[in-house]
Amino acid sequence: MSEGSSRAGRVVFLGPPGAGKGTQGNRLASFWGVPHVASGDLLRRILQNREGSALAAAIRVIDKGSLVPDETVGQVVFEALDLPGAQRGFVLDGYPRSVDQARDLERYLSERRRPLQVVIGLRIGEAALIARLSGRLTCPNCGASYHVMKDPPQTAGVCDQCGNVLAVREDDQPGPIRTRLMLYHQKTEPLLSFYRERGMLREVDAEGDEAKVFERVLASSGGLEKSLIY
Repeated sequence: MSEGSSRAGRVVFLGPPGAGKGTQGNRLASFWGVPHVASGDLLRRILQNREGSALAAAIRVIDKGSLVPDETVGQVVFEALDLPGAQRGFVLDGYPRSVDQARDLERYLSERRRPLQVVIGLRIGEAALIARLSGRLTCPNCGASYHVMKDPPQTAGVCDQCGNVLAVREDDQPGPIRTRLMLYHQKTEPLLSFYRERGMLREVDAEGDEAKVFERVLASSGGLEKSLIY
């Protein structure tokens, strides 16, 4: 499938925090020319723009590494998937994070006759995850992400994109990292079996160079266009 193809898939990325779901999801979405729907980014945008609202209060638990209630995150994600740009395809990461959420997504897409096509599961060791997360810097203004060792900004502590001061996200602190990994193993890891049983899971080695990982992602989604329903 060539870049900018009129055919695109409906794909979910799964993997523990720090596996590269956002990075690889964004690359695949750009390759296909479809929206990258990242639930974490959507939720943080609400916290920035709608502080003080009931929705923001329900989302605030992510600062402690906890999961946002299913009803709340589903509302936010489904609103994004209802937008015109997502009708011909999307790349979703950060949702679903539990089997209950997966069933909610399945119902939502089935009602719209846009069933999920492929689930890409990113595999990576826990030591590599902690190293990635603990060195991550994020721009609170534009959302750009860096790493102090592997992908530092041109000027230390300053975003290359907008010049804003970079920060370590609250959920990238040691305590919340441990909480996030525990929640992943308890609630999200069972999704691998859920989607494997449905024949949709394609697992990808997420360690190593970002470009090499993307090559594996493309290979795992190769031939997807042959199975799409239009």
